[in-house]
Amino acid sequence: MSKLLKERIEQLGLHLPPAPKPAGVYRPILIVGNHLYVSGQGPVLDEDRLMHGRVGSDLNKDEGKEAARQVGLTMLSTIVTHAPESLVIKRVIKVLGMVNAAPDFEHHPYVINGFSELFAEVFGEENGIGVRSAVGMHLPQNIPVEIEAAFLIED
Repeated sequence: MSKLLKERIEQLGLHLPPAPKPAGVYRPILIVGNHLYVSGQGPVLDEDRLMHGRVGSDLNKDEGKEAARQVGLTMLSTIVTHAPESLVIKRVIKVLGMVNAAPDFEHHPYVINGFSELFAEVFGEENGIGVRSAVGMHLPQNIPVEIEAAFLIED
């Protein structure tokens, strides 16, 4: 991963968890032309374990938002671990945020803001915020949030 991104992560005092190993048959990242795609990530903690719980029943919306931020840290770890040293991310293009939410929970965008706010810190508001969807669904292993993203990179 680019030296600039590593320096920015250090400058912000962010601590990245270990990059997760794929839980199925897929690539953690894929570079196609000037796009970087990152597979869905869950909230990995330092001990290489996942956060668990359903937002709106096991977790409140602020805890869900913190889980989404942790997904952002996990995604940064995945990029740093798997991307070539020469890769430079120009901007976030698209984020799909999935919230494992109780049926009556209605604050999915608020939860995914935890991820979006982190990426705005790392890449700046102009380049760190792209288009986004925030939806509710049942997620594997009862994780509270899963997020996938696409980025524009320098050729």
